[in-house]
Amino acid sequence: MRMRKQSRDGSGAWRTEERRVSWDGRRTAVIVCDMWDDHWCKSASARVGELVGPMNRFLEHARAHGALVIHAPSSVTRFYEGTPARELARKAPHAPTPVPLATAERWGTRWCWTDASREGVLPIDDTDMGCSCEGVKCTVREAWTRQHAGIEVLPGDALTDDGQETWNLLHGRGIEHVVLCGVHLNMCVLGRPFAIRQMVRLGKDVALARDLTDTMYNPERPPGVDHFTGTDLVVRHVERHWCPSFDSSDWVGGKPFRFAGDRRGK
Repeated sequence: MRMRKQSRDGSGAWRTEERRVSWDGRRTAVIVCDMWDDHWCKSASARVGELVGPMNRFLEHARAHGALVIHAPSSVTRFYEGTPARELARKAPHAPTPVPLATAERWGTRWCWTDASREGVLPIDDTDMGCSCEGVKCTVREAWTRQHAGIEVLPGDALTDDGQETWNLLHGRGIEHVVLCGVHLNMCVLGRPFAIRQMVRLGKDVALARDLTDTMYNPERPPGVDHFTGTDLVVRHVERHWCPSFDSSDWVGGKPFRFAGDRRGK
């Protein structure tokens, strides 16, 4: 697959680099972040619904090549108590982590906050929580009860929102490569205890499936670009400071996924 990252050239300017890599599927995990059944923001919920089909195809390909799929619907794992996927994660033998796990809490789980020494501020203003609906904004509430029912949880998959359980699964299977997909990149896909910041700090080889994510960004806030350009800015932020990215089409073929509302270049 073609990995893309941002690096500085001799003048200090950022430039895009691409390289081809080949990962052993048996040493790879795909973590599905917070693909909930509902969301307080109606437009965010609609975009999650659009992601379901392409994400299932992506996960099917990953399983076929031996990768472990970890479903991580934060704060609703109780819905899955007693299921094979939940038990697989819960019963994985404990393994010490090479560095301490994050201990801060946010939105029902541990949280890895922005690392000022490494990344600086995000390129979009999400201080209003990022509802992108036109007109009256949605009211923030905990709307989710489970993972989106359309996302297939199949035999051999695991399910957890816990950083230690995630590490236990990865360590026990000798997994070195971790792919993150799901929502939302400027929040949970970076900050959750199983997500990009934590996995990088734990020494894993991490990559973002950039066409299978979204952001919470209101285009009325700085930098005043459309929602999808705002998402692209956060992808570049991740590529600069945390990990490379790739399109899901590099795995499954065809064209990268594109949201119906993304009219750029059409």
